[in-house]
Amino acid sequence: MPRITIIETGLVNAQLRARHGSYPQMFARMVAAADGSIACDTVSIPNGERLPDPASLDAILITGSPAGVYDEFDWIAPLEALVRAAHDRRTPMVGVCFGHQLIAQALGGTVRKSDKGWGMGRHVYRLAQDNGLIAGEEIAVACSHQDQVIAPPAAARTIMASDFTPHAGLLYDGGTTLSVQPHPEFSIDYADALCDLHRGRAPDAQVVSAKASLAEPLDHAKLGGVITRFLTRPRG
Repeated sequence: MPRITIIETGLVNAQLRARHGSYPQMFARMVAAADGSIACDTVSIPNGERLPDPASLDAILITGSPAGVYDEFDWIAPLEALVRAAHDRRTPMVGVCFGHQLIAQALGGTVRKSDKGWGMGRHVYRLAQDNGLIAGEEIAVACSHQDQVIAPPAAARTIMASDFTPHAGLLYDGGTTLSVQPHPEFSIDYADALCDLHRGRAPDAQVVSAKASLAEPLDHAKLGGVITRFLTRPRG
């Protein structure tokens, strides 16, 4: 069974980390819920760990981060180089939120801070028909972001979209790279706590509405299963 290497690109808020865990721990729980036989390793950029040689990896999952992909951190360019190398090698790779944006930027897309403001709470995304990965017409997942992929790379097809986030899910040519803006790894409690963190940065009415939206059904297990199978399915 392939091992998934989770690349941690940011740290969960210290107050929340003790209760909800790190991003890699959230993803490991998501993967285990889909298939308990799959092992996950973690490479933590914030903790100073070096990026691995992509040739040594079975599958790659890039986490979210408080950082922006356009920030001038010295680890952004090496991570983009890893993305390009993994994509060229057809190594299964998934990015979520920051990871979604980083993959898009590395492969020729454009990412910016959206003038639409913060996306938070439960968002519903339209699914491209015959996308080959996610069944149905729409999917509901929690999100927390202001940055967006404004223009996807030429080699990417948009398979998830909403009015707020027109390029919320991208499937890349070759079928081994996938990225999504929302967070299937989030628990409802953690998504709710993130809404509270936005108080003072987003309008109060939006925060209240976002928190209320989390009472509606979420498709986190469905999207988490899609991601897990995408990273570990046999490929010819």
